[in-house]
Amino acid sequence: MVPSPALLGLCLLVVPVLEPGLGQAGVSTGESGSLNLTLKGALAAAINNNPEVLLYKERIQEAHGQVQTQLGAMLPNISADVRQTRRTQFLGTIGLSPVRTDPFSILDTRISATQNLFSLSLIQRWRASRESLHVTEQESEAKQFDTMASVALVYMEGLKAMAMIDMHETNQQVMNELLEIVRQRQRGGVAMGLDIARLEAQLAAEKQQASSARYDLEHAKLSLINLLALPAEMRLILTDEWLRDVRGIPTPQGAMEEALSQRPEIQAQHTRVKASELTYSSITGERVPSLVAQGDYGLVGNRWNNTLDTYNMALILQIPIFDGAQREGRIAQARSQWQQESLRMRSVLNQVKMEVHDALASLTAAQEQVNIAQAGLQMATKELNLARERYTILTSTSHFELTNGLSSLTRARENLVTALFQLNAARVHLARSTGNLHTLS
Repeated sequence: MVPSPALLGLCLLVVPVLEPGLGQAGVSTGESGSLNLTLKGALAAAINNNPEVLLYKERIQEAHGQVQTQLGAMLPNISADVRQTRRTQFLGTIGLSPVRTDPFSILDTRISATQNLFSLSLIQRWRASRESLHVTEQESEAKQFDTMASVALVYMEGLKAMAMIDMHETNQQVMNELLEIVRQRQRGGVAMGLDIARLEAQLAAEKQQASSARYDLEHAKLSLINLLALPAEMRLILTDEWLRDVRGIPTPQGAMEEALSQRPEIQAQHTRVKASELTYSSITGERVPSLVAQGDYGLVGNRWNNTLDTYNMALILQIPIFDGAQREGRIAQARSQWQQESLRMRSVLNQVKMEVHDALASLTAAQEQVNIAQAGLQMATKELNLARERYTILTSTSHFELTNGLSSLTRARENLVTALFQLNAARVHLARSTGNLHTLS
């Protein structure tokens, strides 16, 4: 069935698709309104669709407006007004009677301009607003990284659920084969109903775990739909597979250098410190005299055709003397905020270092666990094959060897799935800690 135009339009919310089945950035539409999604496509869609990421982009626009406002305070302020009035004027008291003039008209049209020629405080406020804009941009990038990491981990959860479903279905197939062997021996009188009951109980447990894994898969897909802001009825198909081996693990020193140069949290905190310093400088700059030029030019008369030009120019030197110690209080507050941001810089650096070392340790341990789990799966498979062969050939062989081998195999498969999930989740954590999520695939 070909997707309807409306549904196809919803599919294209993630990344534009030219035709059904032709995707960009790892996203494509399939049959019945399904969406084929790779890990790289999910990460790209998170940047373009997630509401939290879009909210931070709007905050960037707000910060641009604040920069423009601070810049405007240093640019000329020009205004014009036209006033037509009809008035009388009191002339005083003559004798015992007050006297006023007859009504007369005054036309006043004027252009006024004000220009701050020098104000250290305004200059530093403008510079601080630009640094605040950079902070907002870097916070937006950090939010993108957080969202991308969440999407990647949920994607890995979905792959884990798919692997668990395959594992339980494979286990059920093996159990059905063994169950048939035991039933044949029962018909020959060398197996008991208890042996069949035990296998059937194991088979039922596998079916239950497979059902739970199918729910985990649907839950992961719904979480992806939520993170990518897709329609709730969208059918996702996760097309990527796990990496079973990670090569080129960076050294702790190399990973730390990458993190220090690429993590937006570090860059944002550096900029916060600079912005706080400029804010402090702008307030202390209020102690410095400022120079302002003012002027106006206009026409004054009683009619449009009966006016004279008039103007006014002034050069004002504003010298702050005393404001009730309000300025000193704001200086102390700004100085404290500057010191607080400097102390937070140390905390951010320590946090990043801890995350990098933890991610490297997790990745190394997960790779070792995968190797051990693969070897364990080979041994468990060999154990079950030998137990099945003995049980088939030797009538005196106990059923417990078969069930023990089956339990070892199912446990080894689950260990391998868990180890692969931890390995790929560790890849995500390392990419997030070093600021390389854009290269994750």
